[in-house]
Amino acid sequence: MEEKPFPAWSRSMEHCLKEHNVKLGKGLSSFEAEERREMYGWNELKKEKGKPLWRLILQQFDDMLIKILLVAAFISFVLAYLEGNESGHTELEVYVEPLVIFSILMINAVVGIWQETNAEKALEALKSMQCEYAKVQRDGRYIPDLPARELVPGDIVELRVGDKVPADMRIATLTTSSFRVEQSSLTGESMPVIKGTSPVLLDDCELQAKDCMLFAGTTVVNGSCICIVTSIGMNTEIGKVQAQISEASQDEQDTPLTKKLDEFGEMLTTAIGIVCLVVWAMNYRNFITWDSVNPSMWNFYFSFEKCTYYFKIAVTLAVAAIPEGLPAVITTCLALGTRKMAQKHAIVRKLPSVETLGCTTVICSDKTGTLTTNQMSVNEFFTVGENLSTIRVFHVDGTTYNPKDGGISGWCNRNMDESLQALAGICAICNDAGIYRDGYLFRATGLPTEAALKVLVEKMGLPGAKVRNRIRDTEFAFDFSINHNTVRLDCCEWWTKRSKRLAALEFDRVRKSMSVIVHRPTGSNHLLVKGAFESVFERSSHVQLSDGSVALLDESSKWLIMSNVQAMSSKGLRCLGFAFKDDLGEFSDYNSETHPAHKRLLDPANYPEIESNLIFVGVVGLRDPPRDEVHKAIEDCRCAGIKVMVITGDNKSTAEAICKEIALFSDKTSLRGKSFTGKEFMTLPADQQMEILSKPGGVVFSRAEPRHKQDIVRLLKDMGEIVAMTGDGVNDAPALKLADVGIAMGITGTEVAKQAADMILADDNFSTIVSAVAEGRAIYSNMKSFIRWASRNSSGF
Repeated sequence: MEEKPFPAWSRSMEHCLKEHNVKLGKGLSSFEAEERREMYGWNELKKEKGKPLWRLILQQFDDMLIKILLVAAFISFVLAYLEGNESGHTELEVYVEPLVIFSILMINAVVGIWQETNAEKALEALKSMQCEYAKVQRDGRYIPDLPARELVPGDIVELRVGDKVPADMRIATLTTSSFRVEQSSLTGESMPVIKGTSPVLLDDCELQAKDCMLFAGTTVVNGSCICIVTSIGMNTEIGKVQAQISEASQDEQDTPLTKKLDEFGEMLTTAIGIVCLVVWAMNYRNFITWDSVNPSMWNFYFSFEKCTYYFKIAVTLAVAAIPEGLPAVITTCLALGTRKMAQKHAIVRKLPSVETLGCTTVICSDKTGTLTTNQMSVNEFFTVGENLSTIRVFHVDGTTYNPKDGGISGWCNRNMDESLQALAGICAICNDAGIYRDGYLFRATGLPTEAALKVLVEKMGLPGAKVRNRIRDTEFAFDFSINHNTVRLDCCEWWTKRSKRLAALEFDRVRKSMSVIVHRPTGSNHLLVKGAFESVFERSSHVQLSDGSVALLDESSKWLIMSNVQAMSSKGLRCLGFAFKDDLGEFSDYNSETHPAHKRLLDPANYPEIESNLIFVGVVGLRDPPRDEVHKAIEDCRCAGIKVMVITGDNKSTAEAICKEIALFSDKTSLRGKSFTGKEFMTLPADQQMEILSKPGGVVFSRAEPRHKQDIVRLLKDMGEIVAMTGDGVNDAPALKLADVGIAMGITGTEVAKQAADMILADDNFSTIVSAVAEGRAIYSNMKSFIRWASRNSSGF
């Protein structure tokens, strides 16, 4: 039985509890859980029934050219048998031709069956994303390891950092001041999403806006909470993705080459049929003899033996005209093409996709992880100079979590002044992230923004040029005691050792900042704060200058700082503000949980007051940067007549900024009619949608859900376009499956995306697609030439 639709995200928590007839602190009883399981089934994705082997075999022969070859092989076998009977003995040589044809067809059938069964692994990969166990409240107590498949709507579940969400759930209460979830694989958002308990006052909204909902298959990266299960199994968002993948699997169409081969087969059938009839009819005098004494219309002699003989001649000519080597040549060309593409880091999973890629007219690309690195990095930062009228902006190179990737422009001969030291200290200490090495890649543990800040600290080095240069010139060590791949960040460790963390004021959605109370060797306590620029800046009353002195923030200095932040935001940067506080009042001697002031730290409502009258330090601008090679790849596509469209789940402003940076749009181009959210585009009339997609130049779709991506790809195909779709997340899988060529990222791509795709980029490089398209075009051109040659030779005998 299906769950009745219930928009839990738009209802209060009390309403949800009443709807599911459950109470927090008690949960469902075992009896109620069993009743609901009988009603709703198990919390697992549906197991798709695969096609039976006999049907897969028949499908491999459902092709005009293959049918012609089958008939040719059968006739060749019959002729060889008759020839053997006439000669009185049978030699193996006479059966060579039909056996060769049958062998070619069998090999093609085996390859086709293997590809068909391999394609269904996308659904199995989707199942592997499901959680195995969950901490569930039943009969008034928590069961720490209940199998997730036993969850039912109404179950109360507790989630903590690192947990995988086992079903779609509504957040009931937060047990920490902040709660974040990594859901980029499902929604395409580049950053972990902050969740809360407040309902969204809309009955229909995109996944990204459902801030009070958690979705199956996503991961908790910060905080803990109590939730109520609202949907299980195929009714979850990930279950809907599976249904869309299955739907897309049924909607697969013939490739351009297959269509041309069908046309060639039909033409060949007609030509051979006519030729056979003409050759046989031309020899009618040899098997029909007229009576020369009394000639009349009905006075003739018919020789059945000679009639059969000349029919065998006509059929033999027909068989000779059939290019039985064509399938083998095509398969060989495609196989050689896959080898060449593999050398260029494009791994082909399905042979027909090689030639389809050569016919591509539109590339629909995901943004996060495809056009961008999917790694947050600091692009620039600024602090105030010697006076309030001076702003010093520093540009940072490097786009990965590798601390040795790039540096800071003009930094080599610059000693760190007081404000830069303050900024580096806050970035290092007010931070819980880490970096580890995965082969040649550097990855983040914790929040991506915090990991990027630690990389910035390593690039800034330490006070004193000699010390800084010595550390930066040293290979980064690995801490084997923690994890053999954990990168040891020397500069960050130097700052943290100078300040002992005593307490943390966790991030929350209201004040949009977090801070730590630290004790320094000087004997005093300090508050270090970082957060959204607007939040930190409005609670700052003073600013630190480069010489370490503190000045009162006046209107002119506020305007100067805000104008610089606005310039950074216009580049698509996420701006974080940094500040500190020396006069902590009752927290000036805070040292442990036994301190009288500790009670104030237990209530997040006190945090804004504690984080007031701050001394502002500076601003850091971060982003998920585009790959270096994408700009040229976009230009190559434009020169090759291939239109590029960006379809992403990320927010609109970020998507537009990245598209301008990669030159999909020029800086002066108006984005009116070229930038839409998925929801905006889908509400337009069909004729207007087609008009937008047919216009020259790029188009960007943001806040796109899996169904939006699939609908856009389907619409392009209906317009006659040959569509290549790139992506790396679960949300991309249905569109990858539906597209003429689905291209998944090999490094950052999920297993679901890889299994749904026709081709995998081993280097996650968008420019590799352009190289693969060029190779595909060459292969397609060669095969068309061979078909034309075969057509001329078969028609001319």
